[in-house]
Order: sequence, then C-alpha cells, then structure tokens
Amino acid sequence: MSISIKDVEHVAGLARLELSDAEKEQLTEQLNAILKYAEQLNGLDTEHVEPTSHVMPLVNVMREDADRPSLTLEKVLLNAPDEEDGQIKVPAVLE
Repeated sequence: MSISIKDVEHVAGLARLELSDAEKEQLTEQLNAILKYAEQLNGLDTEHVEPTSHVMPLVNVMREDADRPSLTLEKVLLNAPDEEDGQIKVPAVLE
C-alpha cells in the first residue's frame, strides 16, 4: 500500500489545509515511510498470540456500591446561599 499525492491532496482538502507542491511531496514521502515501517508488523509471527484490547489487564478499581447514610436536608441547606421551601434557591438563568 502506498500513498499518492492525490491522496494527500484529498486529505488536505478534507482538513481545509492549503499545501504547496513541495509540502505535498514531502508529506507523501513521509506517509509512505510510515507505512513501510508499519509493514514490518506483517512479518511477525502472531499465530499463538491472544488478541487483546489493552496491553495490561484492566480491573475495576472503584469501590463497591453500597448504601450509606447521607446528609440530612437541614445540613445540606446550611451550606446553601439561599433556601426556600426546603430547596436550594438559585438565581434565574432564563430570560
């Protein structure tokens, strides 16, 4: 697989980039070098390698979800700047 100048122009157009001819040539060479380097992976024997989605095994590091007591309404309203009918009163944000 190789990248052509036409491919670079197409992607540059999608990204709304304006490239000079020298930049197009340079990017084509660089992208082809990257693809050539990545092709080395095709030479690796992966016959007995298990597919993974992550390099390291992931575990859930969150605590168990358990019921526990929460603040009383009175304690919550002590921190509120203003209160009305047992609810926190805030300034209106709609016009």
